[in-house]
Amino acid sequence: MGINTRTRLFMLMLLVAFGLTGCGGGGAKLDARTTTTGQELLDLDKAYKEGLITEKEYDKKKKEIMKR
Repeated sequence: MGINTRTRLFMLMLLVAFGLTGCGGGGAKLDARTTTTGQELLDLDKAYKEGLITEKEYDKKKKEIMKR
């Protein structure tokens, strides 16, 4: 027996509502990176070599990554 459309919509709305409320935390800054520093540097280097970013942008971003 399947779930009807109205029930699915209600469940989706509940998920969205709970997702939007969050935990209301105390303003803690979280670093939610999903890649390693090494991978970020490799990706940055690739973008520079492919001409997607300038040397100035490359240098600036590299410094930012290395500070973390």
